[in-house]
Amino acid sequence: MFSNSSQVINFVKEKNIRFIDVRFSDLYGTMQHMTIPTNMLEDTLENGMMFDGSSIKGFTEVHESDMKLIPDPTAAFVDPFRKEPTLVLYSSIVDPFTNEPFSRDPRGVCQKAEAYLKSTGIADTCFLAPEPEFYLFDSIQYRADPHDTFVKIISDEASWTAGDYEEGHNLGDKIPFQQGYAPVSPMDKNADIRDAIVRALQETGFEIERAHHEVGSAGQQEINYTYSTLLHAADNLTVFKYIVKNKAIELGKTVTFMPKPLCGQAGSGMHCHVSLWKDGDPLFYGESGYGGLSDMARWFIGGVLRHAAAILPFTNPSINSYRRLVPGFEAPVNLVYSARNRSACLRIPITGTSPKAKRIEYRVPDPSANPYLAFPAILMAGLDGVRNRIEPADPIDKDLYELPPEEYRDIEKLPPSLDLALKALEEDNEFLTEGDVFTTDLLETWISQKRADEVQQLFIHPHPFEFEMYYNC
Repeated sequence: MFSNSSQVINFVKEKNIRFIDVRFSDLYGTMQHMTIPTNMLEDTLENGMMFDGSSIKGFTEVHESDMKLIPDPTAAFVDPFRKEPTLVLYSSIVDPFTNEPFSRDPRGVCQKAEAYLKSTGIADTCFLAPEPEFYLFDSIQYRADPHDTFVKIISDEASWTAGDYEEGHNLGDKIPFQQGYAPVSPMDKNADIRDAIVRALQETGFEIERAHHEVGSAGQQEINYTYSTLLHAADNLTVFKYIVKNKAIELGKTVTFMPKPLCGQAGSGMHCHVSLWKDGDPLFYGESGYGGLSDMARWFIGGVLRHAAAILPFTNPSINSYRRLVPGFEAPVNLVYSARNRSACLRIPITGTSPKAKRIEYRVPDPSANPYLAFPAILMAGLDGVRNRIEPADPIDKDLYELPPEEYRDIEKLPPSLDLALKALEEDNEFLTEGDVFTTDLLETWISQKRADEVQQLFIHPHPFEFEMYYNC
């Protein structure tokens, strides 16, 4: 939107903006914010803004709590939901005494990854386009008390509501189980909701490519938008989620980006389309290569496949992520690549003969990921493949789930749990620390807190399904 601070200041004056919302990401991808009146804008752009890092999850302890936000003029948008005209400015975080980047600032990891990419001489730009899926529900209730644990999801278009008789009527036209891909109204009851979300996204600067109902019959949606550079692709995803969630709330609905909110229904993934460029030229196209790939693209794939287990705690960071990563659905658990096969974790989209359109599609990530960590992790794995010319195993164009058991058994799979993925990261992380992109401090913090706050907590909490299985033992 802007290229420098002067443009931000002029825009604020011209548009009569009243407030500036200074935003930043915590370690896990949840956006935080502080609001200032516009008379504080110039000083904040020039000198930054102090905040308490000890109050932010995954940041600092009380004795080292002072941190500083540095707004980025190139990452701004007008908030469509605030009553007063408000400009949002995204920020990175530095130590207030040294002005050195804070090692646990996720956005700073993206910035360091882009700088490292240029320093290698391999490429100067990484373009990335995520495809985050989400569920749109009419209502959600849940509780996790020791004596009262439940979840209740209400979706007017789900097949399980066909027998309901509420308020004296049921209008039918429910979407059959797992048949939600692209039906028209009246089965698709959310077309107007999607249109409203798309309009809000467009007004915020997104270039939308398409929007449609996804496979999950209880309200799964997908809205695709155009690619951007690594850092701004991560910025854009956080803005996308903010707009989708708030617009849904405004219209009386609720949205979740959980990878697997419903047992048996399609999970929500976030396929990531990636390509490298240098001096304005694409580097992934090779006329005679498999799927139209260059040697560099093939080596990039080799690196991603080699390190897929290690980057999984960033691309699929939640316990719930592994409810989606199970064989039998389109969820990609098999560490192979293919030009067409959607059961492979890495696919080469059919893009014709245009070198500029050639890219790879990494199908493993899901939208619970912090993009400021997930996107650099994918890039660093691929760059390791290019630097070391890692050759992937031969591509497989058959349905992997239809292979004979002895043949399928030999295909390497992703770890089936967050705990095992964290172990893989512990054992394989040197490629991430190249160029100090991921620091040892960040990696150790991520692993220890994920284990303590999620793995161990879920381990000690009985699940309601256990009562169905074991209550009468």
